[in-house]
Amino acid sequence: MTSVELQAKLDELLRLPTETEWAEFKHNNDNPQEIGEYLSALSNGAALHGRRRGYMVWGVEDGSHAVLGTTFRPKRAKKGNEDLESWLLRLLEPRIDFTIHEFERDGAHIILFAVQAANSTPVRFSGEAYIRVGSYKKKLRDFPEKERGLWQILSEPPGDWSAQVVESATRADLDPAALAFARAQYRQKHPQQAAEVDSWDDSTFLNKARVCVAGKLTRAALLLLGTAESGHLLSPAQSRITWVLRDEKNQEKDYQHFDSPLILAGDKVLQRIRNLTIRHLPSGTLFPYEVTQYDPWVMRETLHNAIAHQDYSMNGRINVVETPDALLFTNVGSFIPGTVEEMIRSDAPPEVYRNPFLAQTMVNLNMIDTIGSGIKRMFTRQRERSFPMPDYELDDPKKVVVRLTGQILDENYTQLLLSQVELDLMDVIALDKVQKKRAIDEESFKRLRARRLIEGRRPNLFVSAKIAAATGDKAAYIRNRAFDKSHYKKMVVAYLNKFGEATRADFNELLVGKLSDALEPNQKTRFVGNLLQEMKNDGEIAPDGTSRWAKWRLTKPA
Repeated sequence: MTSVELQAKLDELLRLPTETEWAEFKHNNDNPQEIGEYLSALSNGAALHGRRRGYMVWGVEDGSHAVLGTTFRPKRAKKGNEDLESWLLRLLEPRIDFTIHEFERDGAHIILFAVQAANSTPVRFSGEAYIRVGSYKKKLRDFPEKERGLWQILSEPPGDWSAQVVESATRADLDPAALAFARAQYRQKHPQQAAEVDSWDDSTFLNKARVCVAGKLTRAALLLLGTAESGHLLSPAQSRITWVLRDEKNQEKDYQHFDSPLILAGDKVLQRIRNLTIRHLPSGTLFPYEVTQYDPWVMRETLHNAIAHQDYSMNGRINVVETPDALLFTNVGSFIPGTVEEMIRSDAPPEVYRNPFLAQTMVNLNMIDTIGSGIKRMFTRQRERSFPMPDYELDDPKKVVVRLTGQILDENYTQLLLSQVELDLMDVIALDKVQKKRAIDEESFKRLRARRLIEGRRPNLFVSAKIAAATGDKAAYIRNRAFDKSHYKKMVVAYLNKFGEATRADFNELLVGKLSDALEPNQKTRFVGNLLQEMKNDGEIAPDGTSRWAKWRLTKPA
């Protein structure tokens, strides 16, 4: 910008209200980490508000917008041994343009950073995306509504990464076997067009299947149908799935990489997975039933969802890790819908997709279920198999991990699913968390408690007597239900009447094994200690000292 343009831009920014999500004013703050985070926030805020650029100004007081001048000199500043500008550019991803301007206003030195608006994916600094909320900088992942809104804007062409045309790609970059398989899948997905498909040439088919844009190959086309050698046309993005086999000690035993065409890679990955047969013997019957560890449809849907929703701008690969009792599917990028429960509860397609062009192409080629319904169907199929629900591990904002458990964890829970007890899917998901000893939200807790499906105190919840009776597994309920405290006091008195004295270790041996299975080991020992202290306060028993080896006796022997 020229000197005149810079003065005009400063005037424009000074007229802004104090709470603007694409402009920030500072006096002398020169903390490099803070600057990087603000660049991310301003870039994302500019995109969210339809601005071409965001601005960060030094030498202006925040709030009053009074021009004070600044001592900050970014072009001389360092981070370690690296120039500040170079350091900031290196940690911003994807790489965006920002320019630094220095000029004077009425004798006061002004610094202005002009940062490009996000244009394909939210801009991250050091792996984290930020946003301005009013006058404050916040992590984007903590504001799912803003994140969804930003993705909706960025997903519109030309922002959709997967919809971009690869100008240098030709028909020779497509794998013939993948193309033939895609035709067969298209016929299966669109049976009403089956008679026509064979008469279409490749160009017509690719356009009908919406793999191309105006006859030109897209990134989605190369991901799904491209040859392995065409992968360089997508660089630095990766078109790769890696399968890893780990043993009981989490040691790597085997691995294999699978590159484009991803429409064929999925089945090749699943062929490597050892999907063992499990024999299950429900209580009350002598007839076992056999079932595989993993449902093939659920595995395929999980893997194809990872392909559809991968954030390819992060240049990562999709991983499938097989352990003796679980499968972990990992793709890079945040889970845009927020939570799985929200998706299932709404029972409607999400409003925003990271790769809408790729997702729709995969629906057309019969790779994923109708957009928005696949996840709910995965949970339903696991329920029908009486297996644990899929676990979506979403703590890391930079990746999504889906865990499929390949074993029955809780016999009582399995019996519940096999019984005729009426449960909706949200109840099943909440009870699944209970059997895995995971926390459930307040709404689920109140709902299950009101329906008398669970007992115990959080976090040590367990299946209630109502379910235990319905499934015939009353023994498990008795193991989980705690006796009245007076029951254990009577046991202490009976022991001391018989043997005269006992140490704390003796009482642990007497009581711990009889306490509720819903308690953790340390909670059981703490219960015993509290019980003895309560009996001491009531004058029933007393120790002969304060050490852990002290002898306890009845104060009034029978």
